[in-house]
Amino acid sequence: MKEYWRFYWPLAVTGVAMVVVVQFQNAALARYPQAATEIAIFALSYSTFALFRAGLNFVAQLSNVYGRSAHGIRLTRRFVLAVSTLSALLLLVAGLSAPGGRLVQAVYNLDQALLLRVQEYFVYLAPMLLLDAQRFFLNGLLIQARLTGRVTLLNMMGLAVTISGLLLGLSLGLRPVQVLVGAEFAGALLQVLAMLWVKGRYYQMPQQQEHHQLRYVDLTRFFIPVATTGLMFALSRPVLYAAVSRMEEGLLYIAAMRLAFDFSQMFQQAANQFRHFFVTFGLSDLRSKRRFLLLIWAGLTLLMCLLAFTPAVQWIWLRAMGIPADLIAPAAQVLMVLCLMPGIILLRNYFHGILMVERRTGSMAYASILRVLGIYGVAQALVWLGWLDHVAAAWTLLGGFLIEALVVAYSGRRYSSPGR
Repeated sequence: MKEYWRFYWPLAVTGVAMVVVVQFQNAALARYPQAATEIAIFALSYSTFALFRAGLNFVAQLSNVYGRSAHGIRLTRRFVLAVSTLSALLLLVAGLSAPGGRLVQAVYNLDQALLLRVQEYFVYLAPMLLLDAQRFFLNGLLIQARLTGRVTLLNMMGLAVTISGLLLGLSLGLRPVQVLVGAEFAGALLQVLAMLWVKGRYYQMPQQQEHHQLRYVDLTRFFIPVATTGLMFALSRPVLYAAVSRMEEGLLYIAAMRLAFDFSQMFQQAANQFRHFFVTFGLSDLRSKRRFLLLIWAGLTLLMCLLAFTPAVQWIWLRAMGIPADLIAPAAQVLMVLCLMPGIILLRNYFHGILMVERRTGSMAYASILRVLGIYGVAQALVWLGWLDHVAAAWTLLGGFLIEALVVAYSGRRYSSPGR
């Protein structure tokens, strides 16, 4: 158990650090006139950007699994570069072309002025896809070598640079898109450069090297199902935002939902790191892993409830972040519902890790597709009934993730017998 904790806690800190910066982004947007509109525009832009980055979120697992020989590392890096370049080009099409603009406008029910703001974010964010892909690739290799402590330090450094960039951009009076994307790009770039130095100095190939005959088709077979899983995860927010945008106070509720979703994401990211356990430690001693998972679930849920059901989170949003008062109450209502999310995420990720080790990632894709279909179906039904609001949207999101968790649990049960 101690070995698990020593491995896990740096990853948990890393996962939280990856989304702490989003809280600072929201705080920065709160300093602009019409803060609720700025937050809503960023929510729509970034959730769409997340669709193009979705598959890249599993690049760390890809490099961890297949980067176990010089040939495996070389081929995986080329594969990741090709995928990220394609994603960046597609995002530029959405940001620069008339058909892309019409599609975004139809999905989110935007007027022309808001559409242009959203498309501008797409153009600024496209290079981030190339940078993030390399960051995730190097992250997977460092985790494979159990250099999780250094991964945490590098993430802290990137976070510090990003926050400094936000403060600098605000002091210079730059526009929101320049402040937010510029700061994030600077933090990610410095982190990639530092990761390259750490890899060159400390990384050692596994003693038992594998995948000397790795082919692009092998990477594709592994990557497409997990990329689909990531894409479906990223679709969850846009599907709800698109439904809520039809409401009378749609922009206000979208801004409130973003605040709550982003805050809860800190706890979800800590839970997401559990996938790395099985890739690194294998499938032995599952009973101990399950006990460790339950301890992590209890800790995350307790902390989240203490924040959500007390004035603490409202103080953070209002006093520390300067969020407009009219967003606080609806955001807090959404966050209370999302306190159930860490348990669902941990259940899902327990079986995700097992299925990745067993190279049975197809069922992960099917489960994620069912999640999005469930969210879309319930959201449309609520719109038709006139029952959709920010709280109903939160319950809908929760239900979708529960569907996914149950499906992967059914698929992975054969590999997680009680005797293991």
